[in-house]
Amino acid sequence: MYPTSLTQLARGNPFSAPLFSLQKAEEPQQKLQGQSPRRLAAAATADDEVSCDFGSSKYYALCGFGGILSCGLTHTAVVPLDLVKCRLQVSPEKYQSIGKGFSITLREDGVRGLAKGWAPTFIGYSMQGLCKFGFYEVFKIFYSDLMGEENTYLWRTSLYLAASASAEFFADIALAPMEACKVRIQTQPGYANTLRQCAPKMFAEEGIWAFYKGVVPLWMRQIPYTMMKFACFERTVELLYKYAVPKPRSECSKSEQLVVTFVAGYIAGVFCAIVSHPADSVVSVLNKESGSTAIGVLKKLGPKGLYSQ
Repeated sequence: MYPTSLTQLARGNPFSAPLFSLQKAEEPQQKLQGQSPRRLAAAATADDEVSCDFGSSKYYALCGFGGILSCGLTHTAVVPLDLVKCRLQVSPEKYQSIGKGFSITLREDGVRGLAKGWAPTFIGYSMQGLCKFGFYEVFKIFYSDLMGEENTYLWRTSLYLAASASAEFFADIALAPMEACKVRIQTQPGYANTLRQCAPKMFAEEGIWAFYKGVVPLWMRQIPYTMMKFACFERTVELLYKYAVPKPRSECSKSEQLVVTFVAGYIAGVFCAIVSHPADSVVSVLNKESGSTAIGVLKKLGPKGLYSQ
């Protein structure tokens, strides 16, 4: 028997209420008799199916490690496309299109040129993923404790937005130095070919500010991106299990749950790209040009330039 109608409602879909357990809750009077209170869990199933306790150190460590793999490896895998994208953003008159960007890069730098910036990409986005996914869970639990269980369920979308924004704030501070090096390597031919060449040179020319002058545009790009990603993902999963999947999540196999996760992630990614693209253009131009400012770059690009590439 469930103590409130809200937990009964949430039981049908675990993603509707991230901090409600699917197991039977203890009656309020049982808690008064000295029995242990109901354990909270995010989308929990039976005890023998979970690898660690929700909110434990191991749980946070696994979330952080998952962030390293999901961000570090995936961003590194698409470095050639990212390189051409950045060059299109800072030199549209030369590269003009994705196809031309690849052909010019191959002609000038060879195949190895497409891998420029892989080291700062891997290091930077691994650090970002660690902070993003780890702190997202930390802040989700922290804010939920402040709100209480019923408000957590009723205002779950706001919870996702607040937790993701807070996590990304710190994740971008970890990412900024490597992002600055990556863009400088990729968009300034002849400046540096490796991270070991680029970082000392940037520090000698502009000091520590060279690595963090892009952090505000990064926040402009990444915080809306991450808010959209997590909130859209969580609610899309909820809708998929409600309308598209013919059985509850608890009855789905691991492979079926993985398919739902991939579909929801893809849908969330489309909305993320739309939201974050203008600030991404600013970051690329800002980190290419020494002495530039975010306001100056915005004036230079104009409204059309923010979405042109």
